[in-house]
Amino acid sequence: MILIFDFGSQYTQLIARRVREINVFCEIVPFSKIPDSFEGIEGIILSGSPFSVLQDDALQFPLDKIIGKLPVLGVCYGAQYIAHKMGGRVERSNKREYGRANIIDLAEDIFVHDILFGSQVWMSHGDSILQLPENATLLASTESIPVAAFKLNDSPTYGIQFHPEVTHSLQGKTWLANFVLGICKAKQNWTPEAYIESTVAQLKEQLGDDKVVLGLSGGVDSSVAALLLHKAIGKNLFCIFINNGLLRLHEFDSVLESYQGLGLNVIGVDASKAFYEDLKGKTDPEDKRKSIGKVFVEIFQQEAEKLTDVKWLAQGTIYPDVIESVSVYGPSAKIKSHHNVGGLPEKMHLKIVEPLNKLFKDEVRKVGQSLGLPNPILHRHPFPGPGLGIRILGDITPEKVHLLQKADAIFIDNLKGSGLYDIIWQAGTILLPIHSVGVMGDERTYEQVVALRAVTSVDGMTADWAHLPYDFLAKVSNEIINHVKGVNRVVYDISSKPPATIEWE
Repeated sequence: MILIFDFGSQYTQLIARRVREINVFCEIVPFSKIPDSFEGIEGIILSGSPFSVLQDDALQFPLDKIIGKLPVLGVCYGAQYIAHKMGGRVERSNKREYGRANIIDLAEDIFVHDILFGSQVWMSHGDSILQLPENATLLASTESIPVAAFKLNDSPTYGIQFHPEVTHSLQGKTWLANFVLGICKAKQNWTPEAYIESTVAQLKEQLGDDKVVLGLSGGVDSSVAALLLHKAIGKNLFCIFINNGLLRLHEFDSVLESYQGLGLNVIGVDASKAFYEDLKGKTDPEDKRKSIGKVFVEIFQQEAEKLTDVKWLAQGTIYPDVIESVSVYGPSAKIKSHHNVGGLPEKMHLKIVEPLNKLFKDEVRKVGQSLGLPNPILHRHPFPGPGLGIRILGDITPEKVHLLQKADAIFIDNLKGSGLYDIIWQAGTILLPIHSVGVMGDERTYEQVVALRAVTSVDGMTADWAHLPYDFLAKVSNEIINHVKGVNRVVYDISSKPPATIEWE
């Protein structure tokens, strides 16, 4: 595999995603976590960083442990660090270089194979390499910086000033493939089928004849985790699907029906009343999240304890959750609560099994497709763990939930009917805590406002608002106002992430 050392760049996860798109397995570790052995590792990538190599507290790394022993690629900070430590000169740029640039002065080398003169790359740095070490060769420049790419003469060590992992670097995948395949000679054996085969074998060995309980959400992550476990241990997997009263319209019944068709042993529990009761009067988003999490744990524990001899709790944790729970500087202070499951493993004395913790979201979908997961679940938009609880701004009541479910169903059904659903990363409807004046027939109304939200994205880390056609938005607005009693105004959210987030709470 390829090992990526993380120096804190916002793009580090993208490096891993791009390497895996070449069908080569890779993992991310903090720069401070040097393994005792590099056995099985075919190459190393040093990521970018918000730090400068010129700072007194610059992040330090023992280059002597890797240079000359394995192929190395430094990206941005990684490249500057190699140049700086090997005797080159790095200085603050006169101005921060951020945005598009074009490659010129290409040398001949396997690393720049098939790279076109003028190829667009993406810069994001405050320092520049002004002079290379004596034992280095310049491979490429841009019009504004002298060193865009270089290599050391006495080892397969390379550095690039730009970010090949972002889509704005138009030949970014070619740069990475030249390193990973051409220089590291890595094998392209990271495929959904290979992952299923190896993971099922690992689960069989890990779990044996033990019983496992899994909380299903109706989403792709927990569903794929269930199918992998089912393939490994069959009837020893018990799935619990809890209706918290905050799901989409008719979702509890439709998802249960889908699961039965897959042969999964699923226990469906309608606990809507318990959730509504605990949420009563709560308006703060964090209070609502904690309430929903607390009641979920209580209901799940009650149902799980009806089963005998269960030893494992399965979770649909995916790789970004694992990465985000360990910062560059060590363990984070807070792990995402919906993946920590409120202390359930400790309360029930269960061990944890996470069959998806090496996969990115798009890889989960590919594995799900290979496992035969039905399209309605496989291609379902991401949905927040607290459900409509954080799409109703203010307090939660069954009446508000019912109103929002109907408005949301109209929006989603129209997206599907217009062929727009699959090109959108996530869409939903938000009930705002305000009323607005309107006229219906000859009567004045003073009713609620809903906001439509739809974004396009690759992985949810960044997102742009979806530029939906005006006639489509007009149709949805008319249908909601005409068919959902209590709503007289519809607005459309045109905020991108960042600075906004996808959800409102």
